[in-house]
Amino acid sequence: MSIVQAKYKTGVYIGEVVEMRESEQRGLIKVLAVLKHPTQGDLHNPKQTEGVFFHQRKALAEFEKTWVPLATIKPYEGNVPSYSDSLRSALEEKIDELTHKQSEFSNQSLKHLQELKDEYGL
Repeated sequence: MSIVQAKYKTGVYIGEVVEMRESEQRGLIKVLAVLKHPTQGDLHNPKQTEGVFFHQRKALAEFEKTWVPLATIKPYEGNVPSYSDSLRSALEEKIDELTHKQSEFSNQSLKHLQELKDEYGL
C-alpha cells in the first residue's frame, strides 16, 4: 500500500494508490483525507464572477477513487488524519483565506463554502 499526496483539479488529497498507468501518465487513488479544499468558481476563468457559471466545488468523498496525473502524485510522509478532521481543517483554512479578501469572487466563494460546510455537516 502506497500512501501519496495528489492534486485533483484545484484540491489536494492524501490517498492510497490503487493503480498506476504509466503509459497514460495517470494514477488511480482512493481518497483518505483532504489537504486543500477545491477552489470555488469557474476553473477556466479563475477569480472571475461576471459572465461565467460560478461552480460550487465539493471535496472528493472519503474512499472515492479518481484518476490523477502522475506528475501530481508525491509520496506522503506522516500520519494520515481522519477524513472528517481533514475536511473540516481544509474547509476552515479556505474560509479563513477568503475572509480577509474583499472582492466579489471572495464573497461568492464564501457563500458556496458555507453551504458546503452545512452540507458536510461540519
